[in-house]
Amino acid sequence: MVKSQYELEREANIAKNRALFEGLGLKQAVKDLGSSSSSKTTAKPVQPKRVKRERSEAELPRRQSRRLLTKMGDYSKESKEERKLREKAREEEEERLEEERKQAEEKARIAKRPRHHVLNFHTLAETDSPQDIAQLSTTMESVVQVSRAVGDPEAFAFSEEAKHKSALKELRDKVENLKVLSRAKVTTNRIYCSAYHPEFTKDLLFFGDKHGQLGIWDARAPPDEQEEDSDIAPENREGGKYWRFQLHWPATPKSSISCIKVDPIDSHNIYTSSYDCTIRSLSFVSGSSKEIYASNDGVLITSIDLPAAGHEMWIGDGAGGATHLDLREAKTRTRRYELSEHKIGSVSVNPTRPNFLLTASNSRVLKIWDTRKLDGMPIDLLDLADQDVSEDDTARHVLNFDSSIVQEYCASKVGKGAFRGEWKHDKSASSAYWDPRGRQIVSTSYDDTLRLWDIRSPAFKTNDVFPSLRPFCHIRHNCQTGKWLTILRAQWSPNPDAYPHFTVANMNHALDIYSSKGELITSLSDPTMISAVQAVTCSHPSIVERAASGNASGRCVLWAPESLIDEP
Repeated sequence: MVKSQYELEREANIAKNRALFEGLGLKQAVKDLGSSSSSKTTAKPVQPKRVKRERSEAELPRRQSRRLLTKMGDYSKESKEERKLREKAREEEEERLEEERKQAEEKARIAKRPRHHVLNFHTLAETDSPQDIAQLSTTMESVVQVSRAVGDPEAFAFSEEAKHKSALKELRDKVENLKVLSRAKVTTNRIYCSAYHPEFTKDLLFFGDKHGQLGIWDARAPPDEQEEDSDIAPENREGGKYWRFQLHWPATPKSSISCIKVDPIDSHNIYTSSYDCTIRSLSFVSGSSKEIYASNDGVLITSIDLPAAGHEMWIGDGAGGATHLDLREAKTRTRRYELSEHKIGSVSVNPTRPNFLLTASNSRVLKIWDTRKLDGMPIDLLDLADQDVSEDDTARHVLNFDSSIVQEYCASKVGKGAFRGEWKHDKSASSAYWDPRGRQIVSTSYDDTLRLWDIRSPAFKTNDVFPSLRPFCHIRHNCQTGKWLTILRAQWSPNPDAYPHFTVANMNHALDIYSSKGELITSLSDPTMISAVQAVTCSHPSIVERAASGNASGRCVLWAPESLIDEP
């Protein structure tokens, strides 16, 4: 086979390179070169170089308008006057964009700030969908003024077991057959707390959610006409009528509503506490909400409670403090006592003996305090230079008694009786509340146990520490809610005329009702209507056959007798 000129030249080059490598002592390179030369692969043919064809004549410049040249950035041919106008327009555009940027930043800053001023209903109800505020006003105008009823410490303290069984049977007959009478998505986000209004002609409920929204639900209100004519099945329709108010701001988890209380002496007014470190009062008479307290040090407010007289308030916070607020005085007098090493999850004022305060905290301890002694703690114990005191008479002056001062005072002769007793749980004590009679306590803990105490009246009449604060009943109850569910809290029925009982959520999507003896009265559930944990519960203050619950999606349920379905 005759070799081409290309192959002859290639072999000559290889021979020349081999001789060069041998002279340099690179034998491995020579070996590789030899293997390369013995390869049977066929070389690609040499491609002829493409010669770019020259244009026969020079390309002439294209014509363009001055407007296009200016738009493309070529200003070489514009006049002096045109350049001045262009630069002026550019400066004006930059100023406009800078102003818009500043306005957007200011709006963003305002949107993140808590609102401390008075807010009317129309401001609170600003949402994507319009709400009939006039209908809410009409609903609240029909509400009768109701004050909180005070119980009797010796009520239902039967000496005969037969009377207990009879009262328990009567209660069971009323609540064991409660059904889902109405349900609706009252708030946009997870329910954190609830309150049942004492009005007895309608079921009026308040729910606070994770993003500072307050849902007001008239659970048995007749539906709108367009809802009656809709194609939605009756069992899937939204029950009653609800309104949503963005009560605490901004609408983020930093503004979660932690507690709701109906004013015990003015049922047209409610109080809400929030993680935005404020407490607000919402009046349905004035149609506005105003701030009554703000934590200056940024400590989260976890719980509030008021005695039946309604003139003062106790506030629990995330730093282990309990603050006493007199609602009749100006903002200048507030006393805070550090009663725990960790967050206080709940505070509860004894309804029949309002000077006894109950606290439950993440330090696992339930404690009872005599607030008369705490309020008598002398200011001389404080270093006023370190206190939150300003010269502004309109500002709130907080006298902060830290834990060392409280402990030293309680151990002194003058402070004897301020601390009355404690009980340590195996894990965090989520909540603890007095019953309507002011003698029993129910606590909820992460150790999956509900505990009950019964403190007899003579123990309250001395200044001594309670001789024993051992719970008489332990109830195993799953309280492992995890990250996405609201912490379970056992809540007493506030009805002082009913046999004492409490409600608590069940992780099996039910609502459990227990007696004050720790007996399970009933477990309300409906798998066809409920498919989520009813983490937050509450009961009507005067009607036994009423209960309500809410879940993590903002959907709420009214439990009532089935016979009420056909009633207006």
